[in-house]
Amino acid sequence: MEITAELVKLLREKTGAPMMDCKKALTESGGDEAKAIDWLRQKGLATAAKRSGRAASMGAVSSYIHMGGKIGVLVEVNCETDFVAKTGDFQGFVKELGMQVAAASPQYVRREEVPAEITEKEKEIYRKQMEGSGKPPQVIDKIVDGKLNKWYSEVCLMEQPWVRDDKKSIDGLLKELIGKLGENIVVRRFARFQLGEASK
Repeated sequence: MEITAELVKLLREKTGAPMMDCKKALTESGGDEAKAIDWLRQKGLATAAKRSGRAASMGAVSSYIHMGGKIGVLVEVNCETDFVAKTGDFQGFVKELGMQVAAASPQYVRREEVPAEITEKEKEIYRKQMEGSGKPPQVIDKIVDGKLNKWYSEVCLMEQPWVRDDKKSIDGLLKELIGKLGENIVVRRFARFQLGEASK
């Protein structure tokens, strides 16, 4: 199949990827747009992994107010340059995170931030649930790990399903953005305030 300039242009509009990458993706996938998008996403993930070691000290702190002032969120996201921090893609991602935190109420940014004693307490609860099940210990361990991963996907922002499209996680969304903008981007921290909620 001939890869026309029009096909390349359409793919670029849909993905925001550079023209040469769009052309290569279409060539690699025989002109199949869906496969080309997958190819670009995989390339983006690989790029994200390469960039994760680079310093990210620029970025933005953004606020999001929900339900007529009943929920407020502050989010800090860092990137490498002020140029990227000012792009619509970056700013849009930061706003999306504010909405995510307001709607899904995570407690931590990533699982590494969960205190060990809280993780152990969760594991203990899951083990107690399995008492008397008669299942072998290795099966119980697998079930406990599965429940723990599900719990992480509820309390850790990066592992939560995106509220706009639950087929994507926030981490997946971030990696797509890194692939698109070509910089290391880090979700640094957030704070969520709910009217009348007791402080922890």
